[in-house]
Amino acid sequence: MLIASTVAIGTAGVLMQLPNRYTSEATLLVVQQQVPERYVSSTTTTAVSEALQAMTQEVLSRARLQAIIAEFNLYPDKRERLAPERIIEAMRNDIGIQPLQGNSDRRSVNSFKISFTTGIPDVAQRVTSRLASLFIAENLKTRADQATNTTEFLSAQVVEAQTKLINQETRIRDFKMRHLGELPEQQQGNLAILAGLQTQLQNAAAALSRAEQQRVYLESLIRGFETMAAQSDASVTASEISPVPGPIRDAQVELARLLAERRRLASIYTASHPDLIQNRTAVERAEANLARLQAEQAPPTEVRQPRQAPADNRQEATLAQVRSQLEANRVETGNLSRDYQNIQAAMEKYQNRLNQTPVREQQLATVLRDHELLKKDYEELLRKKLEAELATNLEKQQAGQQFRMVDAPSLPTVPTSPKRVRLSLFGILGGVLLGVVAAFLVDIKGRPFYSEKAVTERFARTPVIGIPVLRTRAERRVRMWGRALEWAGGTVLAAAAPALHSATTRT
Repeated sequence: MLIASTVAIGTAGVLMQLPNRYTSEATLLVVQQQVPERYVSSTTTTAVSEALQAMTQEVLSRARLQAIIAEFNLYPDKRERLAPERIIEAMRNDIGIQPLQGNSDRRSVNSFKISFTTGIPDVAQRVTSRLASLFIAENLKTRADQATNTTEFLSAQVVEAQTKLINQETRIRDFKMRHLGELPEQQQGNLAILAGLQTQLQNAAAALSRAEQQRVYLESLIRGFETMAAQSDASVTASEISPVPGPIRDAQVELARLLAERRRLASIYTASHPDLIQNRTAVERAEANLARLQAEQAPPTEVRQPRQAPADNRQEATLAQVRSQLEANRVETGNLSRDYQNIQAAMEKYQNRLNQTPVREQQLATVLRDHELLKKDYEELLRKKLEAELATNLEKQQAGQQFRMVDAPSLPTVPTSPKRVRLSLFGILGGVLLGVVAAFLVDIKGRPFYSEKAVTERFARTPVIGIPVLRTRAERRVRMWGRALEWAGGTVLAAAAPALHSATTRT
């Protein structure tokens, strides 16, 4: 009992010497953005718990805590004998941040508590208020910076995508200018032009055939006049004779027709086409037939008498007129031949364009596909940029997700440490245990006699002894002080029990 009382009194004395420490708490609520996300999407996708950890590291940084220590003059006694790192560590231990889970699966956080413990109640309240304001300001700054950085990044990406799109459009324009006339959208126009040129070529071939026939006729007419001039026994005019026999004229006309037909077929088919081969064979036969007929109708060798002067003059005038017509026919034939060749060259040009159209279509499809991809990327980046700008304006107006203080920092009136009631109970319990252990050790070491049997077993003969209790002055003094301490300890415990009970109820 003496040991238990001594430990209890000593514990109470030590607890009375310990300073009181007060804790101030504030509760911050995570408020979602005020504008629905279907109108303005947030650029911050970090979970609140992760963002809270990052902000805790920022707020509890060395520079921030040193500024708070200097502002509120915290730990004045420790600053004189401890290093600044130890002071910072002590303040971090006195700061408490406790997230409050938003749902049962403990994934989301919708509120958290901030607390600070120190020996002065109003200082604890002011420091807690400052920490809460730092968390609120840091949350706003972090979200605004993230939204601004996102907008700046997307703006740079939009400029880069726009440059690529402009370069691709320039490439398409250069491709179309370089292959003008061979593009897929010009195929129908080329076909229409080629059909028109085909008609013009047929018309030119027909006109050239007529000119060839006219030339053969005029040449045969001139040869007839020359034959008549060589004859002396006839005095007829050019209108009264047939300068060229009928078979020769028919053969010449047939040859001219076959030649015109060959030009027409050559504009359509290749040289190995059966129609062209058949036409060349027919032309060779017609030329051989015309040479045979001209050989059979050769002029006679005898010399006739010259005509009379008036008839010769009329014949010469008619011959000159026919020759002028032949010259005009030659000029017309040359023009028609040039037109025919030009039309053929134009047809070949447009035919080559039509042949190149499939190749250009494939090349253009590749270029246009890249253009469409770049255009989609540009439009997507532009849309994201506009959304980021809206989110940035939302954060600048403090209408986004933010921390709101729902419970202001409290002014503590009851100390949170040391826990005197709990420590006193522990002291009493420890004293009792220590007394039991001490009594057990004394009992083992002293080996006292508790019965007559123990004395008989200890000694060989049974002694008969009667010894009165004789105490010395020192023993009497110790016994008196022991009883006094027992009464004092019991009195203290009896008096402290109601106070401890009321303190425990308030806590």
